[in-house]
Amino acid sequence: QVQLVESGGGLVQAGGSLRPSCSAPVTFFNVNAMNWYRQAPGQERELVAGLPSIGNIYYADAVKGRFTISRDNVKNTVDLQMNFLTPDDTAVYYCHFLARLRRAAPLVGYWGRGAQVTVSS
Repeated sequence: QVQLVESGGGLVQAGGSLRPSCSAPVTFFNVNAMNWYRQAPGQERELVAGLPSIGNIYYADAVKGRFTISRDNVKNTVDLQMNFLTPDDTAVYYCHFLARLRRAAPLVGYWGRGAQVTVSS
């Protein structure tokens, strides 16, 4: 089972910034989309930002203008620059790739274990 690896979470004061990063321990045949989700305590997991290989970048309304998703196609990593953080952004942030491991493999969603982001007021 391939598991993505997140880094760069942490504790920050309101108004501050963090930049979680996600990498894959394997080289995928192709990656259709790289996404960041988050899950706050007692809440459902929600899509925060999505970066498809074709099409428009998606941002949840709550993070538009504050978060920026970017990918490095050479390193096969995806970052989430988070600015002007508020306590409402406190959550576990999960990286997700929609990818094929090999040419003939099915399109599968791969997840990381998550990175805790805590924003203090």
